[in-house]
Amino acid sequence: MMLETKYAIPTELSGQSLKQLRQKLNMTQREFAALLNTSKPTIERWESGKSAIHGPATVIAALLMREPGLADKLRIPPKQLPLRLHYMYKEYLCTIIDVDPRTQQVQIKNYTNDRQFRAFGNIETPDYEQYEDFLASRCFPAERDKMKLILRELDLPFYDPFMIISQTEGRMAEDDFWIKIEK
Repeated sequence: MMLETKYAIPTELSGQSLKQLRQKLNMTQREFAALLNTSKPTIERWESGKSAIHGPATVIAALLMREPGLADKLRIPPKQLPLRLHYMYKEYLCTIIDVDPRTQQVQIKNYTNDRQFRAFGNIETPDYEQYEDFLASRCFPAERDKMKLILRELDLPFYDPFMIISQTEGRMAEDDFWIKIEK
């Protein structure tokens, strides 16, 4: 006999409970909508209590009730340095890398505990040289055969890991990691 798996998550949530959670998190309806990946009007409708809330929102709400700090862990900090890289695995953000090439400052924020998915593994405060090594690791080797042909194909004048990543998103044939550059 096959047993049905059950979880300690409510099957529905009242608008009042959702509003209390939002207030506990000290968020506006707009901020809470962004966290739940929905719209402000949806949050307004849910909080008005006109209908019970079902589906994925109940799971997220249950997790946030148990661990309110999760919202802060997921929050993307304001950009403070001129360059921001999003190190991604498929559609998942793994690490934010903020860089000032002029002063060689590097700041990161990891969004996973799995070191294999972090841009710098277990290094929490990488230096500029480690940042440059990271960029080079997302490119073809500088010593590669027929490199000039590859550079010409990418319309690049010389080998530069940042410029290569700007063209290729640091995508490699053997994995699903990539880099989105925000200037």
